[in-house]
Amino acid sequence: PIFGESLLKWLKSEIGADFEITEPDVEDWGWYSNIDWNGRQYMLGASSYFEEGDDPESELEWIFQIDKSRTFIEKLLGKEKISTSDDCVAFLKSKLESDPQINSVSFE
Repeated sequence: PIFGESLLKWLKSEIGADFEITEPDVEDWGWYSNIDWNGRQYMLGASSYFEEGDDPESELEWIFQIDKSRTFIEKLLGKEKISTSDDCVAFLKSKLESDPQINSVSFE
């Protein structure tokens, strides 16, 4: 599996029927997909730190990021900021936490 891409493909298979998620694409920092969440766009990013010689069967630490698209006016007025109480964030967090293969989820 390609780390980052596989996480986004798994997520798409988990919620793809409920929300439109694009196929993962690569960026220099990892992989990303876009999700349309109730008319608002979010970018989902995923990567994992893995070096040559590491055991792919061992536990890995993943970085999963969520970026909420906001208009210029929303940014200017400080509106619609992303937070842990954001519906999309809360939903994705619950999906990750409910999977038995994921040991822990923390938010920063």
